[in-house]
Amino acid sequence: MRIARAGAAISKSQIQVVRTGSSEPRRPPAPRALPRNEILVGDCVASLNSLPAESVDLVFADPPYNLQLEGALSRPDQSVVDAVDDDWDKFSSFADYDAFTREWLAATRRVMKRDATIFVIGSYHNIFRVGAIMQDLGFWILNDIIWRKANPMPNFRGRRFTNAHETMIWAAKGPETKSYTFHYEALKAGNEDCQVRSDWYLPICTGGERLKDAQGRKTHPTQKPEALLARVLMSASNPGDVVLDPFFGSGTTGAVAKRFGRAFIGCEREHVYADAARARIAAVEPLPPESIAIAPTKRSEPRVAFASVVEAGLIAPGVTLFDEKRRFKAVVRADGSLALGDIVGSIHKIGALAQGLPACNGWTFWRFDKDGAAVSIDDLRAEMRKQMKSAD
Repeated sequence: MRIARAGAAISKSQIQVVRTGSSEPRRPPAPRALPRNEILVGDCVASLNSLPAESVDLVFADPPYNLQLEGALSRPDQSVVDAVDDDWDKFSSFADYDAFTREWLAATRRVMKRDATIFVIGSYHNIFRVGAIMQDLGFWILNDIIWRKANPMPNFRGRRFTNAHETMIWAAKGPETKSYTFHYEALKAGNEDCQVRSDWYLPICTGGERLKDAQGRKTHPTQKPEALLARVLMSASNPGDVVLDPFFGSGTTGAVAKRFGRAFIGCEREHVYADAARARIAAVEPLPPESIAIAPTKRSEPRVAFASVVEAGLIAPGVTLFDEKRRFKAVVRADGSLALGDIVGSIHKIGALAQGLPACNGWTFWRFDKDGAAVSIDDLRAEMRKQMKSAD
């Protein structure tokens, strides 16, 4: 819930003019060269309008939540909760907030590449309004992701459920966007070979990760945990990509981007936040390239026909294949097909017929005996691909 709306300190009436827009629309300045790894201090919409069109690969946005807090919030021991009561989170009306949201989202969409995606995080105060405006502007929602907090702030007044989550909307630039980045297989491999769900159980930002000033006070009231940004960036970006954060705040996006080999662009109104973010990012050590390289997906690897495996001598005609539980058997033919009794077909067709199913991945279904152990024929495909790469 960071801010980069207006410029330097101005009066309340001026702030309202900036948020709702004047009678004359803003004229975007001439686009500048892409400022990689820079924090643009000032009004976020003006900063976004200064960027080249279709220039960023991923957006993470943590806009003001418009919490509508009234007065101080106290704990049972009468200590005051350090909640968000800054001017940048105050709007005179929902219409005012909607106008601001529409303006920064439109400016952000302009600078997104055709295959870029955007994550916008919020709470029940604002996320439903944000989502509706995103759809009105042409964004195509891919997922809503629930960040379930491991250690949420308790409900001190006891009149509502404890607010234990925030919602992220993940969206493509438009419905025509089909080739957006999503590292499905890498995420699954890191999750014990289970699909990663849309509810993420992560702690809030505490301890040594939390930035504080010389008096021990929080530098920014809504600093997001690096674990959250790490999952966003590892899910939907590649090394070398440009990640935009229109509400840069304490610089979590920049710190994680630098660590994982991405470039960042941050927009931030408050100089104190921008200064803290620069110092934080300067202390980050990038990870070794080999530790962040994206593993090739099976879909991106070259196609291998089973006939090529037979022709290369990796498996001989006449070898008997079987499934994991040894319920079905088929014989390898010289042309790369399989024989199941009198029926001849591909490794996939015969696997499907054996099980009485409409389809089957024969590579992962069939095995053969090698030195007393059952070996998947998919290992032969991997060996074939290795030979193809060495020949290039």
